[in-house]
Amino acid sequence: MRKTKVISTIASISFAAMSFSSIAADEKKVVLDGAELGAPSTCNVENLVKPKEGWIVGGDNELAKALKLKPDSENGMDVYEVCAACHLDTGWGREDGTFPQLAGQHRRVLIKQLADIRAKNRDNLTMYPFTLERAIGGPQSVSDVTAYIEEKLLMNPNNGVGAGDDLEHGKQLFKKNCVKCHCENGQGYAEYFYPRLQAQHYKYMLRQFEWIRDGKRRNANPDMVKQIKEFTERDMKAVIDYASRLKPPEKDVAPVGWVAPGAED
Repeated sequence: MRKTKVISTIASISFAAMSFSSIAADEKKVVLDGAELGAPSTCNVENLVKPKEGWIVGGDNELAKALKLKPDSENGMDVYEVCAACHLDTGWGREDGTFPQLAGQHRRVLIKQLADIRAKNRDNLTMYPFTLERAIGGPQSVSDVTAYIEEKLLMNPNNGVGAGDDLEHGKQLFKKNCVKCHCENGQGYAEYFYPRLQAQHYKYMLRQFEWIRDGKRRNANPDMVKQIKEFTERDMKAVIDYASRLKPPEKDVAPVGWVAPGAED
């Protein structure tokens, strides 16, 4: 069972939501309403759009510091107690999109998002207090907790999806636009800080997509902002519904009855 020390942290700051985009890879084929979709597990890096240097930032260079440190996933499990209050012991978040799934996300992506929020490069008023050093520690803690999430938490086999009534349109939009950063099957690319999209909750991704499109998420990749600027409501819902249905490889998915480390009774 999680240690009770997280209770004192929660009592001192408002309930929060970590706002990371998330994603996963696939080694098989994805089935969308009965139709099989080719789902390559590899990503042709040569075809990816390289991020602009100014986008990869972190307050006081905390991003670079955390990336260089050797992570301790055991300490990360303790730090994660704060995160579990919203994202659950499993790291699965909530289907209603209030809190995203963290399980399965690239560690480099998690570090960047934490560093951006801590440095106020990304606006998230509810999560911000939980990211501060007084709540989770300094760069070493950031390194540790992200390692724990990446290494120890298996993904939700039943994430939230959309209506499923416009998937072909979503598929075409995904192939035309999203693969340039998130790869052919939405597995993302950690080296460029491109997040995984697979198995993320539809409602969470929809909200983030809308904020990025409308310029409300300040740390968004400027290439993505420009690319999706003209997306209609139909486009947005269709492509996000499609992306939410892409499945991670079986080895990354939690089996029935799985319990997160440290959450046992």
